[in-house]
Amino acid sequence: MATGLDGRSVIVTGAGSGIGRAAAVAFAAEGSKVVVADLNAETAEKVVSEIEEAGGTAVAVTGDLSEQAVVDRVTSTAVERFGGVDVLVNNAGIMDRMSAAADVGDAEWERVIRVNLTAPFLLTRAVLPHMLKAGKGAIVNTASEAGLRGSAAGAAYTASKHGVVGLTKNLAVMYRDQGIRTNAIAPGGTATGLAVDIDGEAHGPRALGPYFGNVGRVSEPEEQAAAIVFLASDAASNINGVVLAVDNGWSAV
Repeated sequence: MATGLDGRSVIVTGAGSGIGRAAAVAFAAEGSKVVVADLNAETAEKVVSEIEEAGGTAVAVTGDLSEQAVVDRVTSTAVERFGGVDVLVNNAGIMDRMSAAADVGDAEWERVIRVNLTAPFLLTRAVLPHMLKAGKGAIVNTASEAGLRGSAAGAAYTASKHGVVGLTKNLAVMYRDQGIRTNAIAPGGTATGLAVDIDGEAHGPRALGPYFGNVGRVSEPEEQAAAIVFLASDAASNINGVVLAVDNGWSAV
């Protein structure tokens, strides 16, 4: 089935590693021109080199996507280098400490919400005028099992990913008549480099521990990327507002 992604301008955040890297490489393999956005300049440039060595087209933009100036730079790079923004993949995110609400400090809460929820909103807001002008576009957000249940992470991460789910559905309704689709994936356990700093004696990790027996097989980043590419492609042209669990059935347990 044709994806229709050849020649399209794609922004992937958190593209220096894990799911984001796999998605950037997969879009490039479909002929897309990819903005590799990441906090880490070294890993972002490495992904760009990997794409170019395979015959693809990519450019790196580095910085903290919770900052408006970085968001503006990512957007302007896609527009100036690749002629617009056809696809936005809001994938960048950070984990919390599995902290229960009574134990979450202000800094942990605010940083997780800022990176996981506010940054996707800021980038979506920045690219929407370009998609609206073109009369088309696809947005794919990386939510989480923690956006579907209360037993997969701490209070901050769970709230942030529930927020991503809500943002996804609201965008789908608001802009479906303007040719813009918004969907999300909800990954289960995935073999990425996402760091988790846990105090095993704290209430949160101890309360959540019994529920992790249902996680099942840990997926590879490429399996998550395949779902992202599908949702962004013409093959998913009538799919809008969906949160697709990519979790080997964890959400069905």
